[in-house]
Amino acid sequence: MAEQSLSFVSRFVLAYIAFFKILFDGVFAARVEAARGEAHAPDVPALQLSNPQLPKASPPPRLREAPTDAALQLLALLQREGRFIDFVQEDVSAASDAEIGAAARVVHDGCARALKEHLELSAVRSEDEESRVTVDAGFASLGVRVTGNVRGEPPFTGTLRHRGWRAQNVRLPQIAEGHDVSVLAPAEVEL
Repeated sequence: MAEQSLSFVSRFVLAYIAFFKILFDGVFAARVEAARGEAHAPDVPALQLSNPQLPKASPPPRLREAPTDAALQLLALLQREGRFIDFVQEDVSAASDAEIGAAARVVHDGCARALKEHLELSAVRSEDEESRVTVDAGFASLGVRVTGNVRGEPPFTGTLRHRGWRAQNVRLPQIAEGHDVSVLAPAEVEL
């Protein structure tokens, strides 16, 4: 099975969610660290099929340039509402857990407000996380990632680790002609 790629906005939202889940959920953080180690293992096939005859590989999908304006605009909104860029650019190695937690609460509240205002999100799977689910044959690999000891053909039964997110509606403000979207937050000079 060919690996699929997520859009920049999807990766950005996933990174934001994963950051806080890793920060506050030690078990999840350990699973991420283990997956990171597997990603660096040399010459390990991502999927082992029970049938030694692999299906004929389909041609790779045609790539298109991802629009950066919307991604930069969303990043600017997260910065304006939650100081997201300030938070992730800050060196927190010397900060206490309580200081990081207090800052994370402010960032979380502001970023959540920005997301609610500009994106309508829904879960990819409706079941509760950590429940047993079945992934039927013909599942959409862009919406469901099967991990762990993957062998054979679907249906697969496993534990739902994350429900996934899908953007149902995006409501970004219109961009004025000549606006430089690469300026995510203007410098502030107090007089």
